[in-house]
Amino acid sequence: MSLIKRTSSFYRRGFLFPILLIFLSCATVSTVNPVSEGAFAAELPAISFPAIETIVPVWHEVEEGIGYLNGRILRPQLEFWAIKIDLDSPDIRIVVSGGEAGESGTLSTKVSSFVRDNNLIAGLNATPFDVSTAVEGQPIRNMGIIVSDGRQIARANQQYDALVFFKPESPEQNGNAAIMRQSEIGSVTEEIENAIGGFHKILAGGEVAQRTEGREDRHPRSAAGVSANGRILYLLVIDGRRAGSAGATEKETALLLQALGSYDGINFDGGGSSALALRYPDGTVQTVNTPVHGGIPSRERAVAGSIGVTR
Repeated sequence: MSLIKRTSSFYRRGFLFPILLIFLSCATVSTVNPVSEGAFAAELPAISFPAIETIVPVWHEVEEGIGYLNGRILRPQLEFWAIKIDLDSPDIRIVVSGGEAGESGTLSTKVSSFVRDNNLIAGLNATPFDVSTAVEGQPIRNMGIIVSDGRQIARANQQYDALVFFKPESPEQNGNAAIMRQSEIGSVTEEIENAIGGFHKILAGGEVAQRTEGREDRHPRSAAGVSANGRILYLLVIDGRRAGSAGATEKETALLLQALGSYDGINFDGGGSSALALRYPDGTVQTVNTPVHGGIPSRERAVAGSIGVTR
């Protein structure tokens, strides 16, 4: 159940995988470097790309059907981490959290705790919410839909979109993932296995959404994308508000999802909420990016809805 390996020294909260040590260039390497049985754990520094348009994803398969990529972009200066999930891989399971627990709503939970407590491989924050806090266990309310194992536990937000996973027996979608308007989910709720709300679709049909034009604000970003056939899921976090990573615009986030292989993409809650947490072989869990809650680097925010993967 572990995604990454580490040693006593690592590259900026770096992440070490059971792979043969490979020297990488952004244009000439294979796009998949599988795990080799018996290979030693080795440091894997971020891959540098001159610009988003030059990205050639180099996925390191750290579990069957699950790939990992840590990249740096020089113009604009960004650092990002991404997880690629093959939904057809045996025993892959998507988990979402953050429901309405009675009148008080759900309780605030850090993404790292979500991964740790649910024995997940990786997890990412998703749904916007109503209370900003670094304290876990506080009453907090999702501002978007949550469907978990076929049960709707948080209401749809008519303004926003959602990442949806259909049931295998769904007659038209047949287990596919998709991004759709939350206002349209009511007509297909019985066909949905999992769903988690975000903000807006920023990549549609392989093209950057028109709504991203002119939005120049830079922030840490969390986002997700799906392939054209709905069988590959991409989870993405982009750092911001720190030296070495200025944060991304909505358009840059969409372009990055596109470069990774996404056909459709959604912008999740970002800013101080952005956190991607991974599990290590010894069972410990930590964020790979640098969350910045309340202006304090490495202080993780407790959020409402998150999405994770396990098997």
